Amino acid sequence: MSGNVLELSQIELHGSATTPAEAIEEAAKILIAAGAVSSEYVRYMHDREATVSTYMGNFLAIPHGTNEGKDTILASALSFVRYDNPIDWNGNPVRFVVGIAGKDGGHMEVLSSIALIFSEDDQVAALLAAKTPEEVLELLGDVNG
Repeated sequence: MSGNVLELSQIELHGSATTPAEAIEEAAKILIAAGAVSSEYVRYMHDREATVSTYMGNFLAIPHGTNEGKDTILASALSFVRYDNPIDWNGNPVRFVVGIAGKDGGHMEVLSSIALIFSEDDQVAALLAAKTPEEVLELLGDVNG
């Protein structure tokens, strides 16, 4: 892994999930493939969702693991999945699922960056319109510091 939390290989523009549980699995697979988490991390992501919804507003959900799963995190990273059709996330439409793994508390700064980007309607519109992972990475560039 490079020093960046988000790489082109961690961006999927046409997710296949149709439920929150499937979307969490899809986000986790990307984090596992990136070498950021062990395969056990997905269980802690599901545990978090069972406790509190990770829906954030503006078509965004940010699934991440519980504190009990921190030993399964190998490096800080993001996965970004956009859906062509909204996923019903407990009554809320979700088009973006951003999986987060934060090593040694490194996720708080990343969470802040994502929250700022998604608080701007024009940024959300740009992310919906993006045609390539490169465009998404440019729009989310602040997450890499």
